[in-house]
Amino acid sequence: MKVSVVIPTLNEAGHILSSLQSVKRQQGEVEIIVVDGGSTDGTVEAVRPHARVIISERGRAVQMNAGASMATGEVFLFLHADSRLPPDAVPALVQALEDHRVVGGTFRLRFDSRKFLLWLIAFFTRLKFRYFHYGDQGIFVRRSIFEQLAGFEEIPIMEDVDFLRRLRKTGRVVLIKRAVTTSARRLLAHGLVRQQLLNICLVILYLLGVNPHKLVKWYRRTDHRLAPGSLDMSSLAGE
Repeated sequence: MKVSVVIPTLNEAGHILSSLQSVKRQQGEVEIIVVDGGSTDGTVEAVRPHARVIISERGRAVQMNAGASMATGEVFLFLHADSRLPPDAVPALVQALEDHRVVGGTFRLRFDSRKFLLWLIAFFTRLKFRYFHYGDQGIFVRRSIFEQLAGFEEIPIMEDVDFLRRLRKTGRVVLIKRAVTTSARRLLAHGLVRQQLLNICLVILYLLGVNPHKLVKWYRRTDHRLAPGSLDMSSLAGE
């Protein structure tokens, strides 16, 4: 079973090579596609020797859809540029997909910091409660199901939450008992508790039906200098 790993990037030169190495160490048939949204820090040049590079419009959902459209695998695995796969990630997801009831899933989460609150956030990804699972845990899905769902909704925020909600309606979504390790840099930069509370508010508002475009405008008014499509929800154990 061929797995296409799609990694969206935007100015990730400092992290992308570590992510790519974690993918290249995987066993099995693996294709790597990096979709860049206009990096100016040398990300593309750093990636070219290691993976296929696609240039697309900026926006995580847009970039992931662009990568999927060029992928040749039977399974898509969407991975953040500052996240690293566990050594046996691909064999584990392939094994999970041997059950034809399974349409996709995510991994557990681990942060690259030992702060207790980060450990606690990551702990909640071990639970099966659906709203604790987000994109920085890695999202994998059968190609046929991804196409059936028409990919990610191209919205500036919550594209992972939206996709996983729709994915669960098509079949069984599993949680692989291996952890993806992701960077805590954005959480720590903005104040961990403050960021966590803000992101909880965003998720609740989204689930209550607030338009994602309104949410991202409100978010930016909190003085988070984020470009469109670059909002990181990792303080909620995912995006």
